[in-house]
Amino acid sequence: MSLMDTGDGQDGQQAGPDRSLDFDDTFRRCFGPMVRSLAVAAGDREVAADCVQDAFMRAFVRWHRVSKLDDPVGWIRHVAVNRMRDHFRKLERGGRAVTRLRSQQPMVAEPPGEPSELAGLLAQLPPQQRIAAALFYVDDLSVGEIADAMRLSDGAVKYHLHAARATLRGALEPVEPLEPQV
Repeated sequence: MSLMDTGDGQDGQQAGPDRSLDFDDTFRRCFGPMVRSLAVAAGDREVAADCVQDAFMRAFVRWHRVSKLDDPVGWIRHVAVNRMRDHFRKLERGGRAVTRLRSQQPMVAEPPGEPSELAGLLAQLPPQQRIAAALFYVDDLSVGEIADAMRLSDGAVKYHLHAARATLRGALEPVEPLEPQV
């Protein structure tokens, strides 16, 4: 199955060569960077890749409309972020269900395969702060672009970034050596 073949025989045939090239170019240019930033936010590269892949599949099916948006990449990023939020919610619901079934505290597992030291630090943050910080520091998006991707106000994004920085400040500031006392 090629990138253009959706399996239903409809959308792949309706998209003309110009539209398919636009989609293909967008996919080639944006897939890797989106996976990288969401991998830091999710703490798992496979989850991030699945979310971004799903977002691109949804964009492909609707490419005749998505390509006409002011920011088609922003739309795709928003869908990927929402898929990752859904993943977090599903994990949280699963944890609560296991807790109810076993009548004991849920066990929290460390995220596997941290891609960097930054990812390890961001793993300490709540999901909204982690996503905002990953998009800001890894994907180098502006506050406005993050707000669009997360469907939040600029002020809410600034709040999440501020809270993330405050939480991580101790881990990021260098420790000054003590002066020997004579």
